[in-house]
Amino acid sequence: MPFERELEAARRAASLAGEAVLRLRAAGVAAEQKSDLSPVTEADREAERILAAILGEAFPADGLLGEEGLAKAASSGRRWIVDPIDGTRDFVRGGVSWAVMIALEDPAGVALGVVHMPMLAATYHAVRGQGAWCNGRRLRVSAAQSLSSAVLCINELEIANRLPFADRLLEWMSRFWAVRNWGGCQDAVMLASGQADVWIEPNGKLWDFAPLKILIEEAGGVFLNFDGGSDPGGGNCAACTPALEAELRAFLGIGQAQGSR
Repeated sequence: MPFERELEAARRAASLAGEAVLRLRAAGVAAEQKSDLSPVTEADREAERILAAILGEAFPADGLLGEEGLAKAASSGRRWIVDPIDGTRDFVRGGVSWAVMIALEDPAGVALGVVHMPMLAATYHAVRGQGAWCNGRRLRVSAAQSLSSAVLCINELEIANRLPFADRLLEWMSRFWAVRNWGGCQDAVMLASGQADVWIEPNGKLWDFAPLKILIEEAGGVFLNFDGGSDPGGGNCAACTPALEAELRAFLGIGQAQGSR
């Protein structure tokens, strides 16, 4: 099976990094503030070291990129992208909705993604063309057909007044069956699992989105940027079930995809 060895290494790396994070959490870790005002802990740094060591040893020709400064050029045309703790704010406050995330990027885009959530004993993964899975269970997005039966997950409402669609947001939210705000990785896996139907994240980096993009798409969902692109490095995302794509595009003001009805 394509990428079988890569997936095995990524899942092993994520599991071992998660174990280290749990040990450090139990011992107590203090948060520092980075230049962008986001928190970082020694657990983030240790997890990134573990991920880099395992992936670097298994695939020495591949590049590496990580949130906490990891950077290694590739000679293979491939790059591993890691987020040692996605959801550090939840982590430092004692929450459970955080994950160790890994993606592999090749010339065709994101080839695989792993999202390991230690506190929930859940490991999600997706490989290009092979579907999305959690703990051996196949994932599929929901069959929701209208906003009135859909769950919206929207993040970073603290900056909602600065978003390009701020003047339309409250009215649009009122059309949904329910609105949730858990945080990026949790909302994304809910969408991929059929537990939510639209996910909007106004602000994120490549390591925040790359593993989640392939997970959502392999579960049958749609991943967009606010400008209509589909780039995990695009700085934001709006993802949904296929039946709600037209509604989401209309709200974002980006028009329909080529060939869509």
